Amino acid sequence: MDAQETRNAKDTAQRLRAICDEVSDRFYERADVVRTLVVTLLAGQHSLVLGPPGTAKSEMARELTGRVEGAAYWEILLSKFTAPTRIFGPIDVAALARGEYRQIYDGRATTAHIAFIDEIFKCSTAALNETLGYLNERIYHPESGGKPISCPLIGAITASNELPAEEDSAAVYDRLLVRIEVGYLADPSNFAALVRSAVRRPVASARTTIELAALRHAVSEGVPAVDVPDEIVDAVCALRAALRRKELVASDRRWRQAVGLLQASAYLDGRPAVAGADLSVLTHVLWDSPAERPTVEREVLQLVNPDAKEALVLADAIEELEAQLDAMAGQSREALSDWVIKKAHNKLAMAGKRLERLRAEAVGAGRSTAAIDRVTGRQRAVRARVLTEALGLDASMVRAQF
Repeated sequence: MDAQETRNAKDTAQRLRAICDEVSDRFYERADVVRTLVVTLLAGQHSLVLGPPGTAKSEMARELTGRVEGAAYWEILLSKFTAPTRIFGPIDVAALARGEYRQIYDGRATTAHIAFIDEIFKCSTAALNETLGYLNERIYHPESGGKPISCPLIGAITASNELPAEEDSAAVYDRLLVRIEVGYLADPSNFAALVRSAVRRPVASARTTIELAALRHAVSEGVPAVDVPDEIVDAVCALRAALRRKELVASDRRWRQAVGLLQASAYLDGRPAVAGADLSVLTHVLWDSPAERPTVEREVLQLVNPDAKEALVLADAIEELEAQLDAMAGQSREALSDWVIKKAHNKLAMAGKRLERLRAEAVGAGRSTAAIDRVTGRQRAVRARVLTEALGLDASMVRAQF
């Protein structure tokens, strides 16, 4: 890579990082989601954002993909009745009147550089095979037959409220390398900010963009040029062995494609080689069921991030306290107050302080704080529940105490 290419790569990575920061500022508790979506796009792969309705999946995808200038963007909300022609191009009625069978591809998936597919698992049986070919091979077989059409798709962001229930949909699920779970806001302060934003006039904010040509060059040239040191290969092999001991097995294809994600993560950070911190993206790759994700996350963080590993241990203690609170529903205020004084107060306070120190240590060492921030959000959410349900206080009015 010559000097000019190096400068261009640095500028591309810098712009993408700025886009991550700006989009993350707009969507509370979504910094790790946004970064992972950008890394997936850089790797030329597809992602799934999985979560209940009303978690800003669609809006976040549009805000992110709209930052690529010059890109043909296409989106669709699928249903079981969506015909293949609605996805890839309707029949040209004027041509049909002349006895010619042609499709109109402009503005459809066939010509898109970036796609957003909502309710991906509601893909109709009629469209299934074409959708699989589109995602996996970037080709479309025209309705009239003939040579397959090559599609310029860089990557697709997909979304769903639920996992596939049918075997046919599971084939599409397998094509989505990255799977990201999102939920409702956990941190009470973020929820309060969300409520306030509904009644405040929006303020114009920075809007960094990137040229399509720069993104395509990064995907085809920049990311593959990132070095993968032997110690990273050893770490990936160790992770595979650890997950197999937990009876979590991913395909060889998925592991191979995951290497591109590691390279993309390093590229986004402006580094010439993959480092241990990049392995954290694998927490979104190596599980099939959401129930498996915590185990995958722990095994990954065991290798790369001791701060986050301890944060997950604290998360277990916090979840246990919340379970105890649920079990005490209907008990007297006196019993609840006694439980708070003897157990909940100290445990939550100590967890909060330790999480603050872990975050400071992670920032100082240049490590990701995503897992720590997520656990901190849960700590604050449980704290708010204890204040309101056990003590009858207004959580928004209590700051320093507890």
